[in-house]
This record gives sequence, structure tokens and C-alpha cells, in this order.
Amino acid sequence: MKRIRVIVPVTTKSSLGLTEQTYVAAARPDIEISVVGLDRGPASLESDYEDALAVPDLLNKVQAGAREGVDAVIIDCMADPGLGPARELASIPVLGAAQASMHLAAILAHRFSVVTILERDTPLIERLAHLYHLKDKLVSTRPINVPVLELDKDRDRLLKSLINQSAKAVLEDGAHAVVFGYTGMIGLARSVQEGLAQRGCEVPVIDPSLAALKWAECLVETGLTHSKRTYPYPPEKQILGYEQVGSPSPEGSRGKGGGSVRLGIVIPVVGEK
Repeated sequence: MKRIRVIVPVTTKSSLGLTEQTYVAAARPDIEISVVGLDRGPASLESDYEDALAVPDLLNKVQAGAREGVDAVIIDCMADPGLGPARELASIPVLGAAQASMHLAAILAHRFSVVTILERDTPLIERLAHLYHLKDKLVSTRPINVPVLELDKDRDRLLKSLINQSAKAVLEDGAHAVVFGYTGMIGLARSVQEGLAQRGCEVPVIDPSLAALKWAECLVETGLTHSKRTYPYPPEKQILGYEQVGSPSPEGSRGKGGGSVRLGIVIPVVGEK
């Protein structure tokens, strides 16, 4: 039995049950899913500021998973907060929902649109598309303009908004696939795809959480993970004001040469020279 740890990088616990149910239902029978939230950080991620606040405890959760011997970690957020640093801390596969879903969309379609929550998400989505070398594939972002913490209050309204904006992305923007811009839309992709088909828009609709899950399963099955040439372990040094991060587990230190390794979270602030 292989184990995949899903980290929802917010302190709100109300949606963890639905997230776990959906992941478990979609996972292969030989995959054990566990879902955790943050102990410290924002209740939702709706800005770069909140994304940054989520990263320290997110990194703690990634390292905890590696120590426990999980086979892969998924960061369940379309902002991919802390993805690069998390890969530096561990050698097991670490997947970001945005990177996984955007690359899947690029495989399945010529161009894609991201249907997201708020207008302010557009710069983030465009930055990520540029970072992942998919800028030419992203044709548009379309917000439904419903605050994150209100999404679960009316799922019917959410579904209708997703279908309407997805249809506009296809018919007006020329998208050949649709990617959800928020992992809290988990479980709605099939319904949106069916709603689009009824309007003559037969395009794939990608749930970022489940895209990350299937990439994670593939990496676990093939024994592949991110390159330590690209994501080397952080340098050994003391980080003032933060608890020292311990050494990774044997599973999380493959190729490191063994021995005790001290890792720290590097905070970009002015300190003593």
C-alpha cells in the first residue's frame, strides 16, 4: 500500500472531510490517502500575502509527511504555495495543483482557460503559466466573483457560475479546455463538463486536485521524483527566530549520502552580516 499525503494549506477545517472523500474515491485501490490542514496560517488563500503566511507551516507538514514515510505529497491549492521550497526539503514527489492541472490541460488541448474565484487571481494565474512555460497556452482567466469562504454555502450557485463562465471561456475566448482555478471546486468537474456539453461545448474540464493526484500516482508507480539538481537541499545554517528544521527521514534523503542533515527555512530578511 502506497501513501499520499494531501496538504490543504489553510487553517479552515470544515472542508477537509469533503476533500478527503473525493480524493479517496478517485485514488487507486492500492493508494492510501491522508488529508491535513495547517495549524498556523490564514483561513483561506486569496492574496500573495496570505500565500506567504501559509508557507512556514506548510513546509513543516511536508517534512512531517516525509518523516512518516509517505510516498508523495500534494499541495492542494491553485497558488502552489511553497512548492519549490517543499521540493528542496524532501526527495519524495511533491506536486502542486496548479502545475499539475495546467500541464495536463496543455497535453489535452491546444489552449485552455482557468475559471477562478476572484478578478484579483488573474495576475497569479498568469505568473504561474509563465513560470511553467505555458503562457502561450493560457488563453484567459475568468472569475466567478464569489469569495472563497462563501463557496460552500450554495453549491448550486457555484455550479451554475462555473458553467456560465466556462461556456464564455470556450465560446468567446477560444479555450479548448477549462481548468478550475480553485481546489475547493473539487468534485464538480464532471457536472460542469456535462453542462458545457449541453451548450455545445464538448471540452475537457480539469479538477486541479485530481490532476495532482493522478500525477502523484504515476510518479509513485514509476519511482520518479523531482531532480535534486533542480531542487537541492537548503544549505546548513542557523535561521534566527525559527525553530531549527530536523533532518529528513531515510526515505526523504535518498541520494544525500546519509548522515545527519540540518535543514532550515530561509526567511529573506535583513540580519547580522
